[in-house]
Amino acid sequence: MPLHKLLVPSLLALGLATGLSACGKETALPVETVQAQSAALGTFGVALANMDKGVKPGDNFFHYVSGTWLKNTEIPADKSTYGSFGILADRSQEQVKTIINDLSGQTNKVGSVEQKIGDLYAAFMDTDTIEAKGMAPVQADLAKIAALGSHKAVAAMMGDPTMGVRSPFGGFVTTDAKNPEAYLFYLTQSGLGMPNRSYYLDAGEKSVGLRDDYLTYMTTMLEASDAQNADARVKAVMAFETKLANVHWTPVKRRNRDLTYNKMTKDELIDFAPGFDWAAMVDAAGIGSEKEFVIRETDALQGSAKIFSETPLAVLKDYMTIHYIGGNTSYLPSKLDAARFAFYSTSLRGTEVQRERWKRGVSLINGNLGEAIGQVYVERHFPPSSKAQMDDLIENLRASFKDGLDNLEWMGADTKVEAQDKLAKFNAKIGYPNKWKDYSSLSVNKNDLIGTVKSANVWQWNDMISKLGGPIRKEDWGMTPQTVNAYYNAGRNEIVFPAAILQAPFFDPNADPAVNYGGIGAVIGHEMGHGFDDQGSKSDGDGKQRNWWSEADQAAFKARSEVLIAQYDQFEPLPGEHINGKLALGENIGDLTGITMAYAAYKKSLGGKPAPVIDGYTGDQRFFLAYGQIWQRKFREEAMRTQLKNGPHSPGEYRANGIVRNFDQWYVAFDVQPGDALYLAPEDRVKIW
Repeated sequence: MPLHKLLVPSLLALGLATGLSACGKETALPVETVQAQSAALGTFGVALANMDKGVKPGDNFFHYVSGTWLKNTEIPADKSTYGSFGILADRSQEQVKTIINDLSGQTNKVGSVEQKIGDLYAAFMDTDTIEAKGMAPVQADLAKIAALGSHKAVAAMMGDPTMGVRSPFGGFVTTDAKNPEAYLFYLTQSGLGMPNRSYYLDAGEKSVGLRDDYLTYMTTMLEASDAQNADARVKAVMAFETKLANVHWTPVKRRNRDLTYNKMTKDELIDFAPGFDWAAMVDAAGIGSEKEFVIRETDALQGSAKIFSETPLAVLKDYMTIHYIGGNTSYLPSKLDAARFAFYSTSLRGTEVQRERWKRGVSLINGNLGEAIGQVYVERHFPPSSKAQMDDLIENLRASFKDGLDNLEWMGADTKVEAQDKLAKFNAKIGYPNKWKDYSSLSVNKNDLIGTVKSANVWQWNDMISKLGGPIRKEDWGMTPQTVNAYYNAGRNEIVFPAAILQAPFFDPNADPAVNYGGIGAVIGHEMGHGFDDQGSKSDGDGKQRNWWSEADQAAFKARSEVLIAQYDQFEPLPGEHINGKLALGENIGDLTGITMAYAAYKKSLGGKPAPVIDGYTGDQRFFLAYGQIWQRKFREEAMRTQLKNGPHSPGEYRANGIVRNFDQWYVAFDVQPGDALYLAPEDRVKIW
């Protein structure tokens, strides 16, 4: 039962701008011309050297803002995409490496967090020992899988966190969507080795080629267990996974929160989805005493249980063996590690070379002792003044959102009361947790890398299920401070901004205010927007999933959303491959809300005075340039294809271009006219919040 992340982050990267007028009334007023200094990027916070002024802003704003950067930048060989997020992630990675090295040298006291960090990192970096041990560290677990004698025993092992084997069913603990003062265990479809059902079912040449590569990968994994006749056995595993794919829900359907909340008792679950020993699984997982569960994809779980019961025991054991070895290749001989990289990174995403070992070691530490690192990261790299500035920005965005709701012409008074209540109750978390995780019960053995990783997985599992029956842990974070991202959590109605994203180009305490509003301001508004997107809006200010909309308001909201879906459906990043407007709807609403609220907050911050002109750019132009700059990103073709199939986020180019073309003030700022490629007639521009 793989551990699922509870919180879904909501950001990515791309570009924008020139130097005309900013906003209709602004040009009629006298403006001050100033020269800004000391910003991290350029003179005022935008890297003007990245622009391509040969491109008209109205034809391709993304290329106008970042065209020179796009032409001159090569995606690093160890990456499938590269841009503003990746640049900051690289910086964070280097900073964490320094912290690991510093902490590792501070103490050898057994049980100290410094010892745990140092020993886990050293064990991962000791590739000579890993090669010398070969498959020995996993032989005992492989023998346990081989010894399984019944489907019930298989189900029990699939729930056992000490094994961590693949299962057709995943699970996680989160707040009860309809009672946010309690935790529940959610069961969800799982079990596929490829990203989603389409990889198994699509008839296109690319998908067929990926399936061949996947068979090659699985064969390498199974042969590592000394299996005979691996080719035929792997094909049987592929047939099993393909049957699961056939009953799985699509990514679009899985987004619908009305469909994915189905509360059942354990007995009801057993009756609902026969063919799989649910009691054995939940008992082994340590949650057998739970009285209720939430079932997400109802008929998918039913179908998967039936498929499980009809699949020969030998095939299930090969399935678990393949994925057990595959999940541990980073700690096994390099041949296996290379085979996993070849499929999951090169075939699926186009990455040319594997990351240096130390970078992967940093990821291992971040994943298992992340908040211990985070405490030091914050001390070194996140000044209190940045937190104070963020507090002000968030409250300015909240005030602008409030004004926007008051003036919303399509929403009725009763629904506005509920919306205002939700907005007022947004809880903002900035930088780092107020309470850090305690890793004292996590043991690290430098001489047993796989054993340590397994014990860390068990530690995380037990930490998660310990929430069941207890009070809501409002202090918990779903990301570490050194993570370059942000998220909204509907069950807690909270917006969260880790320290590492609070850097240029997103946030710079020395940048022009227009840049910070266009950058991190749009990110803040984006996360707030998730509370009011097509799914987040199904929860109220207390995080409870309920319908607080009038029928007429709901219809008006849906009609506007449908226009945005249709716009994004037209975008074709690869020949014949379009953005899925329904899958990306939540993120696109977030982006549109983000720029709307950030712009309003920026204008309010001017106090009625005109913004100064800096380097020939008006305040509005600097705002939009900053917005375009944060979405700067390049994709390898394979990575773009994977993004289009799986991603709820539109690629960065369309997060910039697809949003500004719906925003009236952008047209004024850059003199965008009919005939320009991005031009939309005023009546075709989407305005939601």
